Amino acid sequence: MWRKSDFMYELPDELIARFPLAERSAARLLLARAVSVDEVALADRMVRDLPDLLEPDDLLVFNNTRVLPARLFGQKESGGRVEILLERLKSAHEANAYVRASKSPKVGGVIRIGSAELRVTGRHEALFALYSETPWAELLAAQGEMPIPP
Repeated sequence: MWRKSDFMYELPDELIARFPLAERSAARLLLARAVSVDEVALADRMVRDLPDLLEPDDLLVFNNTRVLPARLFGQKESGGRVEILLERLKSAHEANAYVRASKSPKVGGVIRIGSAELRVTGRHEALFALYSETPWAELLAAQGEMPIPP
């Protein structure tokens, strides 16, 4: 049986992939084989090894999630620079986000990102509620950047 503690480990920063490899088959692959009911053997392999590793009753788990380009840069009405990191899209036009600026924007304030205007509609602790007349999907596609992993 898998336990959450099985996945707690130190991961050196230099082992975190920031960009896909040019040769995708050279990507690293973690092979997990059941040794017994309570024990799993782990081995580092490469994606190119996969056809030789598969057995008839194996289970493949694919992670096909995409990173949302949820980091935006803009300006407050005062001209001050703002960095926005979307935390949650609530609707096509509403989102919760972390906002970094020399002075936090006020509720009712406007942030410009390119030709788009965001209105600060609320705040709860560190999260700001933002409204965009431009649909978020469109704004992120045009102006969004990939967030840097922590």
